[in-house]
Amino acid sequence: MAQCVQSVQEFIQDSFVPMVAVLCSEDAEKVTRKNNLNFAELLRPFCRLTSEGHIRDPNNQVQPVKNLRISVNNVVTRPTPGSGALSPAQRRLLSEVVSSCQPSEGGVANVITAGDYDLNFTDRSLKASVPWYSAWKDTLLELSTSKHYTATTPWFETYRENFLQSMPASDHEFLNHYLACLLVVSSSEAVPVEQFLKLSQEQHRIQHSGDYTNPKWFIPNTLKYYVLLHDMSEGDEQRADAVYEDMKQRYSAQGCYLLKVNSRTVTAGADEQIPDPWSQYLHKNNIHSQDLYEEPAPAAANSVTVENNVSTAEVDWHDSEEKGHDPGSLDTLRVMTSEPKKGTGGPVGAAMNHGACLTLNDHDRIRQFIQEFTFRGLLPHIEKNIRQLNDQLVSRKGLSRSLFSATKKWFGGGKVPEKSISELKSTSGLLYPPEAPELQIRKMADLCFLVQHYELAYSCYHTAKKDFLSDQAMLYAAGALEMAAVSAFLQAGAPRPYPAHYMDTAIQTYRDVCKNMVLAERCALVSAEVLKSQGKYSDAATLLIKMTSEDSDLRSALLLEQAAHCFINMRNPMARKFAFHMILAGHRFSKAGQKRHALRCYCQAMQVYKGKGWSLAEDHINFTIGRQSFTLRQPENAVSAFRQILTNDSQQTATQQGAFLREYLYVYKSVTGGGEVGLPLLPLPCIHSSATRVYFGHERRLAEGEKQAATHVSLDQEYDQDLAAMWCHLEEQVVATANRGVVPATFQPTQCCLNSQTDNLRFPLAVVEEPIIVEVTFQNPLKVPLVLSELSLLWSFTAKDFSQLQDEPAGEPTGEPLTNDKEALAPGMKQTDDVIATEVIPEFHMSPEETKVARLKLLPHLTGQLNILGVAYNLATLPSGETAHCTEGQQTAESLVVRGRQDLEIRGPRLNHTKEDKTLIRHGPDRRLEPTITPAMPLMEVFFLQFPTALLCGEIRKAYVEFCNVSCVDLCGLRVASTHPNFFTFGGAATTPLTPLSPTTAENCSAYKTVATPPGAQPNSPADVMLVSAADFGQASGVVEIPVEGGTLRPGESTQLPLWLRGPDQEGVHEINFLFYYESAQKGGKISHRVLRHTVFICASRSLSVRATACRSNIPPVESKVEETNGSMLVFIDVENINMSEAGVREFHIVQVSSSSRSWRLHKCINPAKDKDCKLTSRERAKLCFRATQCKPHQATSDAVDKYTFADLNLGNERIISSTTPCGDFFFRCCQTSESRREDKPAAGAFSHSRSQGALPAGGITSLVKKCNELDLNIIVLWKAYVVEDNKQLILEGQLHVALQTIGKEACSLSQKEEAQEMVLLKFKSELPPPVIQPSVEQLSHLIKTNLHYPETYSHPFVQESLCVVPVTLTLSNSSLAQVDVIIDLRHKSTSPESLEVHSSFTWLGQTQYKLQLKAQEVMCLALRACFLHTGVYNLSTLRVFAKPADQGTMCETSQQLASPALIIINSA
Repeated sequence: MAQCVQSVQEFIQDSFVPMVAVLCSEDAEKVTRKNNLNFAELLRPFCRLTSEGHIRDPNNQVQPVKNLRISVNNVVTRPTPGSGALSPAQRRLLSEVVSSCQPSEGGVANVITAGDYDLNFTDRSLKASVPWYSAWKDTLLELSTSKHYTATTPWFETYRENFLQSMPASDHEFLNHYLACLLVVSSSEAVPVEQFLKLSQEQHRIQHSGDYTNPKWFIPNTLKYYVLLHDMSEGDEQRADAVYEDMKQRYSAQGCYLLKVNSRTVTAGADEQIPDPWSQYLHKNNIHSQDLYEEPAPAAANSVTVENNVSTAEVDWHDSEEKGHDPGSLDTLRVMTSEPKKGTGGPVGAAMNHGACLTLNDHDRIRQFIQEFTFRGLLPHIEKNIRQLNDQLVSRKGLSRSLFSATKKWFGGGKVPEKSISELKSTSGLLYPPEAPELQIRKMADLCFLVQHYELAYSCYHTAKKDFLSDQAMLYAAGALEMAAVSAFLQAGAPRPYPAHYMDTAIQTYRDVCKNMVLAERCALVSAEVLKSQGKYSDAATLLIKMTSEDSDLRSALLLEQAAHCFINMRNPMARKFAFHMILAGHRFSKAGQKRHALRCYCQAMQVYKGKGWSLAEDHINFTIGRQSFTLRQPENAVSAFRQILTNDSQQTATQQGAFLREYLYVYKSVTGGGEVGLPLLPLPCIHSSATRVYFGHERRLAEGEKQAATHVSLDQEYDQDLAAMWCHLEEQVVATANRGVVPATFQPTQCCLNSQTDNLRFPLAVVEEPIIVEVTFQNPLKVPLVLSELSLLWSFTAKDFSQLQDEPAGEPTGEPLTNDKEALAPGMKQTDDVIATEVIPEFHMSPEETKVARLKLLPHLTGQLNILGVAYNLATLPSGETAHCTEGQQTAESLVVRGRQDLEIRGPRLNHTKEDKTLIRHGPDRRLEPTITPAMPLMEVFFLQFPTALLCGEIRKAYVEFCNVSCVDLCGLRVASTHPNFFTFGGAATTPLTPLSPTTAENCSAYKTVATPPGAQPNSPADVMLVSAADFGQASGVVEIPVEGGTLRPGESTQLPLWLRGPDQEGVHEINFLFYYESAQKGGKISHRVLRHTVFICASRSLSVRATACRSNIPPVESKVEETNGSMLVFIDVENINMSEAGVREFHIVQVSSSSRSWRLHKCINPAKDKDCKLTSRERAKLCFRATQCKPHQATSDAVDKYTFADLNLGNERIISSTTPCGDFFFRCCQTSESRREDKPAAGAFSHSRSQGALPAGGITSLVKKCNELDLNIIVLWKAYVVEDNKQLILEGQLHVALQTIGKEACSLSQKEEAQEMVLLKFKSELPPPVIQPSVEQLSHLIKTNLHYPETYSHPFVQESLCVVPVTLTLSNSSLAQVDVIIDLRHKSTSPESLEVHSSFTWLGQTQYKLQLKAQEVMCLALRACFLHTGVYNLSTLRVFAKPADQGTMCETSQQLASPALIIINSA
């Protein structure tokens, strides 16, 4: 149970006190009425004795009486219905008492730790819960320092006090029967003694006439105590003293008293402040009187009697008001009590000034009077009666049980006729007459108990209990058991343990046998306090819970609450049981109409259930708290409770959630009905603030007709970290190009769409007159649909001027912050649209448990700083079926629309830079909702026309791009960067010669520049040659300047440019990204540039595979041909159609082969085929042969070192000019990587001057040898493909590139199949330094070029001469730039398969081994002789040639590759 102000001993003693009645004359009441009190009320604060009294027991032993309190009440004669149940008026009285006692608001929080829970109780106020406990400060100090549980429940103590004092008197016990009667007469009476006589006769008539069942008197010879009341302010004191002396003669000094009061007048009382000890007692009296005055006029059968020191006087006055008896009756004596307090019952009565005519001396006189009356009158009277009763009982002690019935008859009466056991139980047992011996024992026990002689009282109760049980008088027996248990507990020194089973039996008998819940409740209240004092909280809780029933919600609520406190006060606190029983108590409080107490119970229970995952329990508690708070006119608390239901992950059904939502909307609407200054927060729907995305700029326009708009950035795209890094890299490239190769230190990548993964540490920059779109993610956590309407953004804006120069303090605020709160309250207002236009979404429906995004738009019209604060909207639910059937119901459902807001609060990323950041949890800023509005900037839109989605590998296609400036600012500096710079080209004026277009080109819409072939051209005619500089085809950085006319786009202007595309070299789907960059013509703004993104996906299909090989020609050098000084090359080109009839391709035509090189060019085609045009269907191959020669010296002069020679050999009817756009562009773009690789290597010519300066380093040898074998020749194969699509034949065209780098090594175009990458092993150890690279054997085998010159046919008369000798000339050419040692060995016999096919029976005559030395690029001829013995075909290539650089002494000679077989035919002459 909760901590009480009193100890359990004090509580029990004050629950059972001697009762004293009061009868006052009319004049005496007038004297007390000057103080707004009747006589009983006048005495009430002084009824506790401050000194110790004594009595002598029957054994003549002195027994102390400590801290005794008496109860003084007016006489009430109305009958009561009985003690089995409380009347409705008494129930209302107790309900008012509990309702008026509430925990103090704003009190010091009292936090109790119970297990894992910290429970907060703010109800430690003591108030006036125990009126007679005056030392409340000491009690508070004791509670504060106590080690025990200190949560107080003053309403329970007040209820318990009033319940015990309002119990009607019963015949089976005498504890609340009157022991004495005070007869009060004023000294102003003419003959006071006559008044005393009248009052004495009236008391005798009430007690002994039999006309009145109430009040009940303890013993027939009631003590009469005569009090003469003297008014000091009016009466004659000497006369009063004289009358008192006469009274002492008549009634003895111990039977009367002179009480002097009213020592001052009311007017004098205003100057001096006297304490008012009556207010704390009369506060409850006012409640009682108010309650009882509202009762209808009582009939005899159901009149109300409340005999206690709180309400008796009020009932008394009520009777005198309603009855108009003659002045001589008892009721007439009480008439004056109603006159001064008509309207008592609330604040008026409570505000009265009590005791205004009394001084502190008067207080002492009253206190002295009570002491005198008790010590000289009451206690001796009780002592005498105890002795008399004891003597009667002792005289029967020796009698046997058989004679005991005769003793009972001698005492003057017997029992009512005997009844069966079942009937006894049903009628609560026997009813004894007042003179029955058993009752005399009970009476003696009660007297002993009242004067604290608990040992004798226990003995008498125990004896009476046996008698009652033997007679089956269950009501009497239960009373004796109850008091025996209490007496045993209160005995000093505790000679015997507390008999709790006595109490349990008594409670069970009262409740089940006697059907008397009032007495059972009293018994339970006392027993629970005793058990609690002994630490038996579990037993106390069980007892209290058993006492709950359906007949009284208030009692059940209070007892359940005390049981809950017992659970939490155990040695091992049971917090969940505490919470559960607090919920039960709150439910019963609610049924009893105690809304505040119900709310308090639920709130305290919530402390245990909150955050433990008991969602259904939390929902129930929050819902009840919301309803109770709303009933108690605490709408803010109600709204807060309902918010908890709607924001948690509810496990409720859809129907229940709908009910919760409607209840919340109704409560919320009532809160905001009076008009709010700002919008309050709404709990629904949930907003995922971190998922908020902000987009700056116009939404992407869709395609218009054939135009395809650039994809750019949109809210429909998912954010990809790798893509963002790629776009940032592209932007860095183009910014560096625009700033002369350097990225500015202040560069920040453009972020058009901000989300939780982007860098939001800086204020984003938005542009005036360009929209800002905020995407807010809403989630409906409920299983019922939600309807949002009038949805808009809330913002705050501070205007700033950014038009000043940057070196001045620009951007200072030029006005106060402006918000749109007022517009949000009333969506129809548009006052701030001239600053920032706010879009309003009329309706936004959310299905159950749906997550949905809303895109809200702002259009700023001024520059400054914008802060987006949140969203405002109307929240409603769909009208339910129950309310939609009638007009009123529809109005109710439709009116449940509330307007509120939710804030967008985004927490930035956690900081992890400093030590403090790592130890603490700190978050950086997230400024995505705080854009800075900057002045106007250019805005470009890009459209693509005839842009393909599928291409063949290497296919060339022409498309068009349209650039539009849709802003009011000039646009310049247009550039584009791409992840695939070799995919497209814009061409240029320098590379587009003004050549006439052939009719075929115009007819077929060819992307190439072509010229018609001259009419008389021969098939093997030499190639057409052009000299082109690589600089004419743009930069190699991958950033392309877009050739806009004039370099500037005016506002509203647009331009259309051709764009050539080339299909990727690998098949598959390719993602190709373009980044368009542009600047404003007005420099110095906060935004330096803007970008526009575009992504395309191209599906590439396989076309042709080209392989090429170059080998040295056997044609001997002819001195007269300067261009063939170092010989010529044969180039073999192998073309295969690897297209598997994909994309409807029928056949490919090889229409032209071109070459591009700094030093070589294709000279002419030496294909023997007559058909010039080479056709290939699927999987067919063709082989072409060309002769390549070195460029003429004047074509490689110093001013044309970087120029490329383009040679075109057309196989068709028209020549494609390969040196112009787009053929040349794509050639240079595809070859940039290989060119850069070759430029990084040192030139071989650097070593030509060091031939005579000793040995060359190894690196020099390698490059020197490689130079001999290098062949810098690029082949361009141009083709056409005939495609059938939609029953139409289309002609596609394209080009493939092959780079021939080394003589004799096959080169091919890029593989069009995606090959899996080989796995590379991880290396964990550092590798050894790379060895010095030595030239490979293959490279060294090309140092010397050999040629044999001989007659192809030779006739010899073998008949005449058997040996045939043929002269052969061997030509050696040094291909390197260094001196070379050569060894020629003629003894070699070939075993190769090619040479075995012919006769090998010949021999070389003369010297068979030569050692020569050739200077750089020297040509030497050597005369040899071959000898043949027979006719036949012979291969002369049997000799071996070895060579090595002359300066490398340690290197062995390497065998040189010879030319093709040299066949000679020997005929017989």
